[in-house]
Amino acid sequence: MLTMVPDGASVLDVGCGSGLFLGLLAKRGGLRAGYGFDSSAAAIALARKMRNSLPATLQPSLRFECLDVGDAWPAGTFDVVSLIDVMHHVPSAAQQDLLATAISHVAPGGVLLYKDMAAAPLPYALANRLHDLVMARQWITYAPLANIRRWGLDAGLELEREGACRMLWFAHEWLAFRKPIPDAASVTPGEAP
Repeated sequence: MLTMVPDGASVLDVGCGSGLFLGLLAKRGGLRAGYGFDSSAAAIALARKMRNSLPATLQPSLRFECLDVGDAWPAGTFDVVSLIDVMHHVPSAAQQDLLATAISHVAPGGVLLYKDMAAAPLPYALANRLHDLVMARQWITYAPLANIRRWGLDAGLELEREGACRMLWFAHEWLAFRKPIPDAASVTPGEAP
């Protein structure tokens, strides 16, 4: 996922946990700004501690807030919006709305990165379900990757890459979408592109 973030990008990391993704991007260099939020106050405290351990020149580019996905998100759009291991924590009935909100925060020409735990093969899905039951005390709800793909395409995104991998006893699947830049000819006069 790190390699899909261009240098100089602004990144919104939804459900950032302890800030690992943004921290790694900042240490790699070239991150213009990173904004992460998570519903866990303990995770945000760790993210802020991690940020404060970075070189002073990198610290101002990172911001972490304790917010739930249902709260008001930061205003504006970002070059990259990431949803990494978030969707399975969201009830099925709210998953499409969450994706739509994330898409609305992607700047034209920007990227939406989606990764989550896979519902198959079964032994891997059970291992993840057990892990989240013990660690998050939550019975998770897998979002079929086909749904995420369809919702993204229906919202006008272009699918650039997709993949799957297995690490230890977890199975992962991911999609990388790009939001097209509106064609100047398709913009109504007086309307912002």
